[in-house]
Amino acid sequence: MEKGGVATAMTSPTTPQVGFLPAADAARIARESNEYARRLANDYPGRFGVFALLPMPHVDESLKEIAYAFDTLHADGIGMMTSYGDKWLGYSEFQPVFDELNRRKAVVYTHPTSPNCCVNLVRGVPEVAMEYGADTTRTIVNLIFTGASRRYADIDFIFSHGGGVLTAVAERLQIQLVSRPPYLGKVTHDQVEHELNRFYYDTAQVVNAVTIEALAKLVPTSQIVFGSDFPYRTSAEHVSGLSQRFDGAVLHGIERDNAARILPGVRRV
Repeated sequence: MEKGGVATAMTSPTTPQVGFLPAADAARIARESNEYARRLANDYPGRFGVFALLPMPHVDESLKEIAYAFDTLHADGIGMMTSYGDKWLGYSEFQPVFDELNRRKAVVYTHPTSPNCCVNLVRGVPEVAMEYGADTTRTIVNLIFTGASRRYADIDFIFSHGGGVLTAVAERLQIQLVSRPPYLGKVTHDQVEHELNRFYYDTAQVVNAVTIEALAKLVPTSQIVFGSDFPYRTSAEHVSGLSQRFDGAVLHGIERDNAARILPGVRRV
């Protein structure tokens, strides 16, 4: 953080979180994780924010942890996986969780994982190379085309890695899917554009010219927030990459101001 000039880092557990555990164990470990994250933030005032872990896909336990995370631990938001087993975030099974997060006007940060379908899919190629980006985009598409993201209009979603492969398939979403069944007459081009433009996307591992510049053409730069993917990459690398692509108010927005609009803890620092 010091080498990259990062004032505040948001903590969240990455894949696989606790979804593979029985409900009681998942709830216990999520609680321990969130309490540790809160202690870390308290021990270093202003340096860390908390994206709380939920014991997803266990709905009842997740609802209890939402209440504890926000009401007792004063978490800044929720950190989720893009999918759980064979279910993505727009699935109806998760609606009670997202209805509650929507009621609270929560920030929901997502990190990709490998769904059941695609573990060890290509021999010799780890999931991180391609599958993570694809799963981020799967959950974005699922949220939009099920109508879930419109139903959860008060949730600020943040998607890792520039939205995964979103820039490569955006035209299919904007034109092809809305022009024929089953979405013809149900989802419009303007609705797709609205949802894509209101989501937030972090810069982790996408500060190269090709990806970050494509993202900045697809969505407003006001929706791009800083991410480093630490410990796999460093904040200093991302600061350097961004400074080669942007400057002035746009750069300052990506590095801090855009996140501060939705994270009160960042605004206070």
